[in-house]
Amino acid sequence: MEYKQVILVRKDLDMDKGKMASQCSHASVDAVLKSDSKLVGKWRLQGMKKSILKVSDKKELLIYFELAKKSGLKTSLITDAGRTMFHGTSTTTCLAIGPDEEKKIDSVTGSLKLY
Repeated sequence: MEYKQVILVRKDLDMDKGKMASQCSHASVDAVLKSDSKLVGKWRLQGMKKSILKVSDKKELLIYFELAKKSGLKTSLITDAGRTMFHGTSTTTCLAIGPDEEKKIDSVTGSLKLY
């Protein structure tokens, strides 16, 4: 059985690479901390496969957030405080799903494209 984690990032925010990397890191770590340690262990042994996927906007991101939760997947929805970007406005930037079984995650996010 294969395991992975995916991180969905809003394309409409046009974050620079550093900002996007930090937001994805926040999401990844938080989702791992929420996940079952046995799943995390299996995922780690396989090399911690991770894919960064794009969604068009906040509305689409929240659709996948709800779909993942309904599928029983662990999630982490990240909202940036706006201190360095987004002009002081808190902004929902990305969503991590998993780690979990690849087929379970793909049943929710399989149609999305790589960022």
